[in-house]
Amino acid sequence: MPASTLFNLVRHLYSLGLYLSAPLALARLAYLGYWNRGYWQSVGQRFGFVAHRRSEEPLVWIHAVSVGEVQAARPIIERLRSDYSDLHVLVTTSTPTGVEMLRVGFGEKVTHSYLPFDLPDSVARFLGRIRPGLLVLMETELWPNLIHACAARKIPVVLANGRLSERSFVGYQRVIGVVRFALRQFVFLAVQSDVDAARFGKLGVDAGRIVVTGNTKFDVGVPDELREDAQTLRREIGESWILLGASTHEGEEPILLQAFTQLRAREPRSLLVLVPRHPERVYKIAELCRTCGFPSVIRSSEIACDEHTAVYLVDTIGELLKFYGAADVAFVGGSLVEHGGHNVLEPASMGVPVLTGPYLDNFAEISAQLTAAGALRVVHDADELLAAWSGLLVDVEARVKVGVKGQRFVEANRGAVDKVMGLLTPYLSELCQRLHS
Repeated sequence: MPASTLFNLVRHLYSLGLYLSAPLALARLAYLGYWNRGYWQSVGQRFGFVAHRRSEEPLVWIHAVSVGEVQAARPIIERLRSDYSDLHVLVTTSTPTGVEMLRVGFGEKVTHSYLPFDLPDSVARFLGRIRPGLLVLMETELWPNLIHACAARKIPVVLANGRLSERSFVGYQRVIGVVRFALRQFVFLAVQSDVDAARFGKLGVDAGRIVVTGNTKFDVGVPDELREDAQTLRREIGESWILLGASTHEGEEPILLQAFTQLRAREPRSLLVLVPRHPERVYKIAELCRTCGFPSVIRSSEIACDEHTAVYLVDTIGELLKFYGAADVAFVGGSLVEHGGHNVLEPASMGVPVLTGPYLDNFAEISAQLTAAGALRVVHDADELLAAWSGLLVDVEARVKVGVKGQRFVEANRGAVDKVMGLLTPYLSELCQRLHS
């Protein structure tokens, strides 16, 4: 059976499964919306009901699932706005937290919509209304109906900052026939590392369409004013030692609090700042803090920290870099539980020693490089976390040296955005020519 026939057969079965599961998807949105109203507000857009775009100017569409992908897309969006100001930019996300991160970075300077469900009619409706000239998918996004619909409309599809964890690679191998055909629709894949390139190659992508460009998150700049804001924040929340638990997931806060219980008994001046990956969880974490006997303050409550505050809970979006800059040591979550870790480059870029758990599938290569550079340490449990905290807090000189090593590592690896933009240039130039013809 020809590959295209097999792909269409499986795609139709996949679409049938999506239609049958649509009620479950709506129920999930209803549940998530109880905690974050953004999920309720997005329902129409997820079925492709967006406003018809009246402008004829060419549109570049970037899809960035959530916070991490928006961070990776940010330097690309900035370059598009500076180098191709005539082109309109639309960014889609799948989560409200991604929307908030986009708004913090760009305000109303870029248009936003939620990505439609990968249903044929939803995708067709969405494409018919926004009429994109180019689609840039960030990191790892393979939506068969979306990719097929773009290819049918001759809309170039590219992958930027591509990565493929071991877990995703194994999963895609189970449906390699469909994945291989979908990947063939990409005009190129700009991937983060040689490991990612090899995995995409094993999935059937021609080597000539895979380019190792590095990670665009290295190119996220840190303005001087942000560093100044970080120091102002530090003074606001106290001159105590500040331990940051960033992007934490359920199951990680008890481990951090267990280690902090012992640390605070030795060092009463210490303050634990927790920034959960999903801000709506702060109230549940506040209850956990009460159970542990720790007075806590939630940032959105606008109640100031005082000498009695033990834990500061951050439920605002777009302030994580500022909190990294205010911290003495940063733990990056999603790594003591099996979520694959989160962005370890952000604290390193702020000159802060970085700690993570062992589950780092999403950042395996960068974490290994940061560890080799002496800027990151992996901890496996509360005891190891306590030991790492204690050592870094007591030895100020060592703490500063570790932070400097992280900054140098980030600075030495910048340049991915230049490479990605170089690959995008022919397609962007064609859109500009279409605009002025």
